[in-house]
Amino acid sequence: MSSVQVTEGRVVSAGQSLFYRQAVPSQGSPRLSVMLLHGIRFSSEIWLNLKTLEKLAEAGYRAVAIDLPGLGNSKEAVAPSQIGIPAPGSFLKEVVVGLQLSPVVVISPSLSGMYSLPFLFEHNNLVKAYIPVAPICTEKFTAESYAAIKTPAFIVYGDQDAELGEASFRNLKNLASHRVLVMKGASHACYLDNPEEWHSGVLDFLSSL
Repeated sequence: MSSVQVTEGRVVSAGQSLFYRQAVPSQGSPRLSVMLLHGIRFSSEIWLNLKTLEKLAEAGYRAVAIDLPGLGNSKEAVAPSQIGIPAPGSFLKEVVVGLQLSPVVVISPSLSGMYSLPFLFEHNNLVKAYIPVAPICTEKFTAESYAAIKTPAFIVYGDQDAELGEASFRNLKNLASHRVLVMKGASHACYLDNPEEWHSGVLDFLSSL
């Protein structure tokens, strides 16, 4: 039985209230803060059910999972831009500053790329590491822009995600400092297909920071 407690709260960004779930180590100060975003079919609940919040806290990290605008318990919030168009980098900056997460590790699957990539490029000083999981909007930035980012990255995708997984990797591989995990037999939401491999990969990467 885990001693980790998951709490809930709200944080304001762009004048809107966003719901979040948080898990912290039961003892001692957190080693790092990890912000978990999600895809269009999900919310922060996915990281609760998958026990990612719990496993991160047990490993000594502060884990915060956000419900993005229009989704989950942030349904009343309006997305700052249309699907497929990058949001302002300041959007996640307000969340990170408001929750005192900096320097933060950002886990960003699918839809959340429209939020995380502008944040990575515009507020790189706030980002400790970046874990993209087949995010959208990677094509909106140049190879030179990626190469200029020195932040450590852990690129994860499923080998059955031929469309977004491979397309996003073609862009993300230009990041100056990265390692890659291609999950065999896994689909777009690869973390659901093999949670054990997902958690192992993420924790191993975090331990290297």
